[in-house]
Amino acid sequence: MKTKSIILDTDSYKVSMWKQYPPGTQSVYSYIESRGGQYDKTILFGVQAYIREVLSKPITQAEIDFADKFWTAHGEPFNREGWEYILDKHNGYLPVEIRSIEDGILVPVQNVLATIVNTDPMVPWITTWIETSFLRSVWYATTVATQSWSIKQVIKDALKMSGDVTGLPFKLHDFGSRGVSSYESAYIGGMSHLVNFMGTDTAISILAANEYYDADIYNTAYSIPAAEHSTVTSWGRDKEALAYENMVKQFSKPGAIYAVVSDSYDIYNAVDIWGTELKELVVKNGGTLVIRPDSGDPAVVVPKLLKKLDQYFGSTVNDKGFKVLNNVRLIWGDGINELSIRTILMVAVTMNKYSADNLAFGMGGALLQIVNRDTQKFAMKCSAAMIDGVWVDVFKDPVTDSGKKSKKGRFMVIRENSEIKTIPYDEAKKDLDIMKVRYADGSRFNEISFSQVRANSEM
Repeated sequence: MKTKSIILDTDSYKVSMWKQYPPGTQSVYSYIESRGGQYDKTILFGVQAYIREVLSKPITQAEIDFADKFWTAHGEPFNREGWEYILDKHNGYLPVEIRSIEDGILVPVQNVLATIVNTDPMVPWITTWIETSFLRSVWYATTVATQSWSIKQVIKDALKMSGDVTGLPFKLHDFGSRGVSSYESAYIGGMSHLVNFMGTDTAISILAANEYYDADIYNTAYSIPAAEHSTVTSWGRDKEALAYENMVKQFSKPGAIYAVVSDSYDIYNAVDIWGTELKELVVKNGGTLVIRPDSGDPAVVVPKLLKKLDQYFGSTVNDKGFKVLNNVRLIWGDGINELSIRTILMVAVTMNKYSADNLAFGMGGALLQIVNRDTQKFAMKCSAAMIDGVWVDVFKDPVTDSGKKSKKGRFMVIRENSEIKTIPYDEAKKDLDIMKVRYADGSRFNEISFSQVRANSEM
């Protein structure tokens, strides 16, 4: 598709930038960072995915021919000669070098995450040409992964206090596929969430993790049979119990987990049905029933349901002094975000002494869609240029907004006493740099697996 071409995937004004650099410019060096934002650290993610998806595909003469007509009609001075030079001299692969920290590593904000510089002095403008697509890939994947990681810490703390931490990978389930703006957002954002968790209904995220990070398609993430309102309400209100009974008969067996949305009419009456006429069947079939109550104020509804289910199914008190329900659990999947998760856990665990083992969460649009570049104040800025063989510092320092002051020079990122720091580039210390070459002139380097990304996020 023509629209997938890197020659078209840039901001319109960048098409004219090849005419804007000083005479004698040979290299343009840029970096990506999170300047701050909602979280004080970020889980870097998406660099390898971008390289495989975008930079591993050479441009073609047909793309150049089309782009020439398109950009000229659009009002921009297209650099046909420069692109044909890339096609002829570099076989269509972009002559740039990308260095970055490994995907999955937790990095304090205001540190350099990745750098890019052209490798051929004939095309210094190519560095900033790909800012649009490269920054978009990194900020979105990193922001979703970071938010998911932060929520993971919230749930982990609750489990450490009240339950079994081994269940953590399945406590936040991705419900977000229908809530995003595009297919690409679903698989990129969903894949970013899988850095931290193993539960998803955005199945294409698993395929993306396989395509970009060689994840095992069959053992990376999982889901369970679950009812939705249409399958429950199609039985009719007078046969609500039969709809629930059918779920038990279809999906419950020893070791199995199945979820049943139960708020179509009256969640409290539904729990009465589960705890009376269906209790024996639920217990006998041996699976774990997960009831989904998705209406009302969870701070009110959740404790009421925990107490009702405790009365019907009973509970055991774990070695931390918290109640764990027998045979049944709850999952809340409406209006979930980090704040609501904190609230639900506080009410259930701290105030009512029910273990976090009893609860799971489904998160949709707030997980994959309600983020933007400013959530973590992401930017890609030029910080150095080689002009007539000499590296010069490049930076901005707006008098009206000191928060937008950019870095200058070239950089290394090192670990010093377990702390990640950005320092000026020093050839003598280059072996300490945790940024490694990921792409250069059409070749990929230092690739990692999805399991390694996950391992990085646990460091």
